[in-house]
Amino acid sequence: MSAITFFATTDLDRIVDFYAETVGASVWLEQPDCTILKYDNQLLGFCERESPDTEGIVTFVSPDREGVDEMHETLADRAREQPHENEQYDIYQFFAEDPDGRAIEFQTFLHPTDEV
Repeated sequence: MSAITFFATTDLDRIVDFYAETVGASVWLEQPDCTILKYDNQLLGFCERESPDTEGIVTFVSPDREGVDEMHETLADRAREQPHENEQYDIYQFFAEDPDGRAIEFQTFLHPTDEV
């Protein structure tokens, strides 16, 4: 079984362009007022609404530090911080914001994990 996480947005075209063009997701399914994007094993749905859902964090996991650093360069104008090690979770990470102001995180685990 798979899962989709949905968020409301006030500008569907802008948010889809951001996740597709900037982050690298692809359009998986178009619906009348919603677009579902696929990024590796993650499905994200964005639906046009009167106000955006900005609670929660959308996290993208890179296989290595280089991937996190590349996304930081791509999102430099949206990044809240520099990439850094988080010893509590044994990860390398940074936070940024999408066009709706939603928190997005890019990280890599610094320890072995099971394949998803």
